[in-house]
Amino acid sequence: MSYAAAVRQYQSASSIGAAADASPHKLVEMLYAGALERLAGARGAMMRGDIAAKARQIGGAVAIVEHLRLCLDRDSGGALASNLDALYEYMTHRLLKANVDNDAAALDEVLRLLREIHGAWTQIAS
Repeated sequence: MSYAAAVRQYQSASSIGAAADASPHKLVEMLYAGALERLAGARGAMMRGDIAAKARQIGGAVAIVEHLRLCLDRDSGGALASNLDALYEYMTHRLLKANVDNDAAALDEVLRLLREIHGAWTQIAS
């Protein structure tokens, strides 16, 4: 096993352990961080011309955004849940465009939106 593979395996095990002990609020924060990490990786892959890595990273980010969308409490979330649902749907469409068209601007837009939401979510905990 290479050093890089060992590091990835350790990080994966650490993430699983952290998730098992995390509050629901922290889990959502971890999902946002994971999506941002994947989008940063996709951005790098896009710049390098690594199509397979770009698609894999964007696919992972889309899966996280869709998971966040599916977990919205539409019954008690009111307008906030409805607005987040629409925003997550928009992000998914922009990410698919970024992947298919190699559109860095679409990727950057979603990165910016997720950073804003992640920052706001982090502020709620304080």
